[in-house]
Amino acid sequence: MMSSTEELLKRLGVSIDAGTLRLALTHRSYAYENGGIPTNERLEFLGDSILGFSVTDALYRDNPDLPEGDLAKRRSAVVSTRALAGIGRSLGIGEYIYLGQGEKLTQGKNKASILADTMEALIGATYVSNDIETARQLVMRLIGPLLKDAAALGAGTDWKTSIQELAASRQLGTIHYAVDGAGPDHARTFTAVLHVGGTAYGKGSGHSKKEAEQEAAADAWRVLSGAGNPPGAAASAGSVPAT
Repeated sequence: MMSSTEELLKRLGVSIDAGTLRLALTHRSYAYENGGIPTNERLEFLGDSILGFSVTDALYRDNPDLPEGDLAKRRSAVVSTRALAGIGRSLGIGEYIYLGQGEKLTQGKNKASILADTMEALIGATYVSNDIETARQLVMRLIGPLLKDAAALGAGTDWKTSIQELAASRQLGTIHYAVDGAGPDHARTFTAVLHVGGTAYGKGSGHSKKEAEQEAAADAWRVLSGAGNPPGAAASAGSVPAT
């Protein structure tokens, strides 16, 4: 790996025994290329449950007046693949993951799904090496900042559906994504601009068209919903200009 695991543990703020940590960082592509050794999927399963409970508990306690539906939307937003991948990127997790050659060639260390799954596995590993409270504290350190912005994330994880519903409710016109790709096939980056009724409201990027479109939809949703801008006011809200 490119960096020492001691640095990774320092970033996480926890102690995990060496064997469990290596397991948490072992993607199935690496395992298959090395004789079918154990993967991080069991730890991912465990960490997903701890993550879900910890976030649910915090939302329930901190928002006594919110109905179940709103609590569920906020939880979905902060435990989504997109949110977890963002945390993973901020911590530089990708540099530590054991990947097979195929995933290395296709920039697997930057893929949202791999980063999110590894984050869940690290949460699971923290529990196995310590206890539930240590794992819960890790979750809150990582997710806490997102929970403070949960209202803005309230549309949930499917931003494309959310922006379609919002555009339809306001009769803003048809939605169109303009997507461009750049770079070699094994490390291609996509950029998407979301137009609603001919006006550009959001921009996003990612390692797949789907990821770029979701980012653009999230950006547009925040402009149209969070700022409450009327149609045509996107430019004044700091979004991409109309084309």
